[in-house]
Amino acid sequence: MPIYVWEGRTKSGEARKGETEAQNEGLLIQQLRTQQIVPFKVKEKKPGFQLKLPFLGGAKGVPMRELVIFTRQFATMIDAGLPLVQCLDILANQNPNKNFKNILMNVKESVEGGSTFAQALERHPQVFDKLFVSLIAAGEVGGILDTILNRIGVFMEKSEALKRKVKGAMVYPAVVLVALVAVVLVLLIFVIPVFSKMFADMGGVLPAPTRAVMAMSDFMRHYILYVIGGIVALVFGYRALRKNVKGRAVTDDLFLKAPVFGDLIRKTAVARFTRTLGTMISSGVPILEGLEICSRTAGNVTIEKAIQQAKISISEGKSIAEPLKATNVFPSMVVQMIGVGEQTGALDAMLNKIADFYDVEVDAAVDGLTSLIEPAIMIALSVVVGGFLIAMYLPIFSLASVVG
Repeated sequence: MPIYVWEGRTKSGEARKGETEAQNEGLLIQQLRTQQIVPFKVKEKKPGFQLKLPFLGGAKGVPMRELVIFTRQFATMIDAGLPLVQCLDILANQNPNKNFKNILMNVKESVEGGSTFAQALERHPQVFDKLFVSLIAAGEVGGILDTILNRIGVFMEKSEALKRKVKGAMVYPAVVLVALVAVVLVLLIFVIPVFSKMFADMGGVLPAPTRAVMAMSDFMRHYILYVIGGIVALVFGYRALRKNVKGRAVTDDLFLKAPVFGDLIRKTAVARFTRTLGTMISSGVPILEGLEICSRTAGNVTIEKAIQQAKISISEGKSIAEPLKATNVFPSMVVQMIGVGEQTGALDAMLNKIADFYDVEVDAAVDGLTSLIEPAIMIALSVVVGGFLIAMYLPIFSLASVVG
């Protein structure tokens, strides 16, 4: 759904503004009026470019760190006995993020208007996702809102730590790879032509490696714009493929089967799935609803389909372990531990143990990936640059031997 940026005033004349997701502008205006806000400016927000890694999800409307702080502070206030509306008012007024402040004020006004806290949060899906709202709803019904808020805080902190680990592992190889490409381009476009001119003046037949490097240099100097255009086309083609349902399914399946990276993606997905489902079950959310939300937040179509199949099987009366095993997506150890958790009636505790185990596994996989990539990239850099230098100096060595 599109996100709209709006400005309006309350009945008391106080200015309000914010960003809200809605199906269309008319429904947004109607929604704002139910919150006793009269909008005078509504504009659809154009999506900007975002770098997204597959299986990690995208950025939210408010930084995760701010959302964690809000959740922790809110839990402390509720536990201290402060009324819900007063908590929202205090947290909104002290929040430095204007966008988040406006959203919290809208939530407060919705609660004052008779909505439940979960219903008020649900009106801002760009910040509070389905998982957050479902857990809050369960906490309101069970009268344990402070406990649920603390669980959400812990969950978000661990999820964010997992994302940082994986993204951190990708940054170094990406930077070194860009540096390698830049070095090669500089050599081919600026350095090799100097040698080419010198060799042309010398005459004679050049060694095969030298001719090959000079041909590459000529190609890059004459067709560099076409090469850049091809790279841009590949990037946009990939993005278009990811937006297509079938294309995303194919690429996500390839990601899981990729050497080295596929294992990291699988472990990350297992850690996220078990952590999310364990948190929801321990908070009182029905397992079918929990599986539905887990499938939406899986970040990988193949894993999403596996969770959906498990949900269908459970709705037919089967256990959760059987359909997960049948999908061949989840490791056998995970399936067995989930089965034990079902039999002992401690599924939520078992899921959290699995998540803790796979957090450690992801750490080990990231360290292993880094230890593999670093020497591989350095070897590639040495081979490419060294190969170019040797190819360019071969004719000089040949000339020295002839003169000798």
